[in-house]
Amino acid sequence: MHTDSQPTVPSDLALLGLMQLVSPALPIGAFAWSQGLESAFEMGWVRNEEELGEWLEGVLEDGLSRCELPVLCRLHNCWAKGDSRGLAYWNDWLHASRETAELSDEGTRLGLALLRLLTSLKLEPQADQLPEQPDYVTVFAWTAFQRQVPVRHSMLGFVWGWLENQLAVACKAMPLGHTAAQRLNEQLRPKLVTAVETALSLPDEQMGPILPGLALGSAQHETQYSRLFRS
Repeated sequence: MHTDSQPTVPSDLALLGLMQLVSPALPIGAFAWSQGLESAFEMGWVRNEEELGEWLEGVLEDGLSRCELPVLCRLHNCWAKGDSRGLAYWNDWLHASRETAELSDEGTRLGLALLRLLTSLKLEPQADQLPEQPDYVTVFAWTAFQRQVPVRHSMLGFVWGWLENQLAVACKAMPLGHTAAQRLNEQLRPKLVTAVETALSLPDEQMGPILPGLALGSAQHETQYSRLFRS
């Protein structure tokens, strides 16, 4: 499934570039999106640390490992090969997999925000290679490839950034204490590795998120009266 012409271990500069890419300080506004988690709090689906761990593990196993992570792998390889058709295909696939307006808006807005940042740093891809309405995963894959981060490490960085953001959401909206967030971080770290391994071996025909609860929560969030986050 996976072919990567880059080294299997990132250089020091590549590793630092990956750390910059997944840092909460990256000015793309990722902190503004909860990906349906705020709705799960509001409706009482997630009420404590244990239930949050179960929710995040479910999203990881039935969502990221079947959607964003395997697509990130494919997009990384497309950037490496200069495969514009493949980039457009998988970018469209991502848009089609977003089940609510908020989730779709998040992918598009974060992608454009990261692209604007890359342009200011003179690191943007060529315009003729970039798909129309690039999703965040698409632009993330370009940045990781441009920084010479191997695909496996790119996927680990992406899913680590996702977990960090979800725990930050919980600390603000649940509320979850910072020590409890670190316990969950420690608990879920092995699951991140498993999710990447699953994604690397997943054939195209088995891809696609299976997250009806998250989709319902996200749809409810669109009309939620009081909220801190955009999704």
